[in-house]
Amino acid sequence: MTEVWESGDAYEPYVGRWSRLVAAKFLDWLDVAPQKRWLDVGCGTGALSAAILARCEPASLIGIDPSPAYVAWAAAQIQDSRAHFVTGDATDLPNEVFDIVVSGLVLNFVPDPADAVIAMRDVAPKGIVAAYVWDYSGRMDLMRHFWDAAVALDPSAAKLDEGHRFEICRPERLDSIWRDAGFTDVKTQAIDVPTVFRDFNDYWSPFLGGQAPAPGYAMSLETEHRDALRDRIRAGLPTASDGSIPLIARAWAVQGR
Repeated sequence: MTEVWESGDAYEPYVGRWSRLVAAKFLDWLDVAPQKRWLDVGCGTGALSAAILARCEPASLIGIDPSPAYVAWAAAQIQDSRAHFVTGDATDLPNEVFDIVVSGLVLNFVPDPADAVIAMRDVAPKGIVAAYVWDYSGRMDLMRHFWDAAVALDPSAAKLDEGHRFEICRPERLDSIWRDAGFTDVKTQAIDVPTVFRDFNDYWSPFLGGQAPAPGYAMSLETEHRDALRDRIRAGLPTASDGSIPLIARAWAVQGR
């Protein structure tokens, strides 16, 4: 199965809308002074970049992402003279000096996260480098319900489950990578946001967009098997009296100087 990262319109209802909630809390935790030069590594559709522009009064911001489609989507959505979006790799960053380098929901998808963190350190020699990743094996509920059901029906799906694939998405691993890169004053923090779905369709339809590992797996299934997965997930989700589905999304954040 090939993971697809091409459609901002498909990614936004899946994870983008919840990423925006995490981004706001992440920036509150960083508590950065205004008029700083920011770099957003793996900016994707621009959730974190938009939050920085809205909340942090940056002097400037560059967003970089390997997906040309996501860069174009972010540039089209974020009309701000302080911001500039470019296509590029997490280990080959702009040849500039930044005060703050951040990365949201990206490091687990980088082939060598330690190299990416070192590259971020090198462009912020006197600044702060910080990131957050989903708690895939724990309280990223919308994905945990999906993969637990998928593996119950198809044990071979376990190799695709982000909770098993991404050991970096734990606070002790993030702390270790930051300290090994030479950072001081390293801190980690859990960030929880509510992910309340209006109804089951609001939960399920983003998985049909094919963006990212879980939706990619769902759309790789024959219709009969996808329907069986849908029904098993529906049976296991908590549902409120009004039909809404109240879940939690947890991210692990890390920062260092």
